[in-house]
Amino acid sequence: MDELNCETVLRLPILGDISESVVVTWIIMAFLVLLSVILVRNLKVENPGKVQLALEAMIGWAQDFFEGIIGKENKAYVPYLITVLLYLAVSNTIGLFGFKPPTKDLNVTAALAIMSMCVIEFSGIHKNGVVHWMKHFAKPVPVVAPITVLEIVIRPLSLCMRLFGNMLAGFVVLELLKFFVPLICPIPVSFYFDIFDGLLQAYVFVFLTALFMTEEME
Repeated sequence: MDELNCETVLRLPILGDISESVVVTWIIMAFLVLLSVILVRNLKVENPGKVQLALEAMIGWAQDFFEGIIGKENKAYVPYLITVLLYLAVSNTIGLFGFKPPTKDLNVTAALAIMSMCVIEFSGIHKNGVVHWMKHFAKPVPVVAPITVLEIVIRPLSLCMRLFGNMLAGFVVLELLKFFVPLICPIPVSFYFDIFDGLLQAYVFVFLTALFMTEEME
């Protein structure tokens, strides 16, 4: 329980108390920005290096994947989805380096879910207009309008709780194994919860976000 508490690690004059999850998020942001600056230096059109080719392959795969879900005409949303994917991938695996993953904080997963909710609803409004967006709540019959409106809350809630629940469950199981079998605490189990499951949850979060966007735009 001590590990799951969001302890205050900084107290700034204007911002007030800053929790550990926020500080770790700042570290992740700085790492991703620095890595981006380093990787995009000295890009070449002819005779690119292995790092550039690998980077282009990964970005190309991500673009094709998301465009396959939301359509090429909506590719403007792809950078956001890739950014969230990178953040979640690092957040969910940062425990390997001694940091507490921010996604074990319900506030962080809720914030990500609310951001996704805004993007999902905006994509529908931008594609079909405000009038069509408002009318679709009463389809196929007006009596279903309250249920349709609830979907706006249910979607981010499901995204939030799925991510938080999986990260919390993995943490609890791993801590129990370390407590009961400290000498045999299996590296494969740690590998699964710290790496595979973390990357899987990052993938599921952005996949569902893209899928909800497609439904909203349709």
